Amino acid sequence: MTAALHRVEFRERLAIVRLDRPQSRNALSRQLMRDLTREARQLAERTDIDVVVLTGDATCFSAGADLKDSGAWEGDNLSAVERRENAATGYRMCKAWEELPQISIVAIEGYAVGGGLALSIACDWRVMADDAFVSLPEIALGIPLTWGTIPRLTNLVGPARAKRLTILCERFTAAEALHIGLVDYTAPRGQALARALEVAAQTLAMPAVAVRMSKESANAAATALNHATGYMAHDQIIAAATSAEARAARAAFAARGKA
Repeated sequence: MTAALHRVEFRERLAIVRLDRPQSRNALSRQLMRDLTREARQLAERTDIDVVVLTGDATCFSAGADLKDSGAWEGDNLSAVERRENAATGYRMCKAWEELPQISIVAIEGYAVGGGLALSIACDWRVMADDAFVSLPEIALGIPLTWGTIPRLTNLVGPARAKRLTILCERFTAAEALHIGLVDYTAPRGQALARALEVAAQTLAMPAVAVRMSKESANAAATALNHATGYMAHDQIIAAATSAEARAARAAFAARGKA
């Protein structure tokens, strides 16, 4: 039996989902992404849960997509359909979390990098410890930013700042992320989850059906064109990430990690 890669705790009308791969810095393996997709879809059917808080641990939220899984879209033994299906795993995960009818709040300690940040911006609100940082290093690794992230990011911070995060791979501190609207609240180190739970309590004090209606309306307005601009992401990652240029970038990154 496969070990659980996340844990769920229920507190009356609140669910807390914790990433649980500490040995891998909560990296998003294909299995974890599938588990989180399934979890979101199950939670979406719960009429007794009105807020979902998603978090990692005291070290980090997530180091992003697990590069050890790159064979899922690079493997020569895979058919084009299999590679495309595997490359779409992160897109489906983010879509499932974005479509939760409940309010979703992410609590970030340490850092949310790459796919970890992509997952967090698919949710409604983000709380970030004041010594944490966020970044999107995909392009530096020869991997285009996919998972439907660019439309969501552009909606949050505007096109120019979205390009700084994606193309220049700039790292943003909590204060900077708050200033540009990438996160919604900051908290002292170690208190991101506590602050997220405070926001959850504020939300739970509101009439549940009106909250769900309002979230759906806001999301409909904000994401109306997202699919039209992001549906080719699966093919982009296969085309770009399998190039010699991209392989060399990831090899250099791996070498730096061993140095």
